[in-house]
Parts: sequence; structure tokens; C-alpha cells
Amino acid sequence: MFPLKKCNFRVQIQMEEIINKVAGSGIVSIDLEDFYVNGERVVFDIEPHLFNGLILREKDFREFIKTNDWSIYKDKIVGITCSADAIVPTWAYMLLALALEPHTQKIFFAPLQEIESLLFAEKLAQINPLDYKDCRVVIKGCGSKPVPLNAFVKLSALLKPYVKSIMYGEPCSTVPLYKAKA
Repeated sequence: MFPLKKCNFRVQIQMEEIINKVAGSGIVSIDLEDFYVNGERVVFDIEPHLFNGLILREKDFREFIKTNDWSIYKDKIVGITCSADAIVPTWAYMLLALALEPHTQKIFFAPLQEIESLLFAEKLAQINPLDYKDCRVVIKGCGSKPVPLNAFVKLSALLKPYVKSIMYGEPCSTVPLYKAKA
């Protein structure tokens, strides 16, 4: 058996500077998930409050509005609908909204699947497209929160008159969608 010999090695590693080409490219990334409004989404359907499933009785509906426990909608995002093909006067939806308003985070006249589009439309309306003037923009695509297709469409249309280009995906792997004429 040979004795083990201790070796002292001196290792010199020449490190090259790592350059983030994406950061230096002038690309601005917009993640629509950042516009997601937190909160449980629920629907209030007027249909169970219709007489014979066809009409709304004012006296009965006003009594329901007065006696219902609206606190169950605390901090929720509520869509008001009527799933029945019935005669529901406009004032009934307004009365319902007034009863819900002190308790909810937001109220819409919309079925559940439309609530997300409306929430994103509100958030996108707050964007100043001039903030992106002459920018190369990547609209991020994949994520964990539900972003409706309408949000991607609205954002693209909003930015197009101002930006140099619009891409979809991740800054390191994009699909080019629009390039301004030089």
C-alpha cells in the first residue's frame, strides 16, 4: 500500500464578466399577472328570487334585500346575473348593487367567466401608454394566475401606437408580433 501524499494545489480561475444581454437590450417586460386583482369571485343570480321563474315581484324582492345577510359577500368580487330568461327591471340590479356595495370588494353585472376580463380591463385602463414610448415590449405569457385572452388583446392594442415592437413570451424566448416602421 502506498502512503497518501498531500497535495496543495493553487487554482486560479479567470472569471469573465457575465453580461445580461436581456437587461441591456432595452426590452421592457410586462407581466399581466401583476394586474391580477386578488379576491374570491362569486356570482349572485337573481333567478331564485323570481316569481314562477319569470318575473320579479317588487315587494318580495325589496323585502329580500332588506332582510338578507349581505355580510357573506365581505371582500368578495361579485358578478350579478340572471340565469333565467325572465323580465328583470333595471332597478332590481341597481338595488342589488346598492345592498352589496358596503360589503364587496367589487361588483359587476357579469357572469363569472366575464368578471376576470372586466377586472383586467379596469387595471389596463390605468396604464399610460406614453410610459412605453419607443420601447421594445415583451408581454409575458405563462404564469400561475388566470389572465384572460382579452387582457392580452387590449394591452397589445393599447401599446401599438407608442412602442417600437411588441413580443410575446419571455425576454429570452419571444414570439415577435409587431414592429413599428422605421
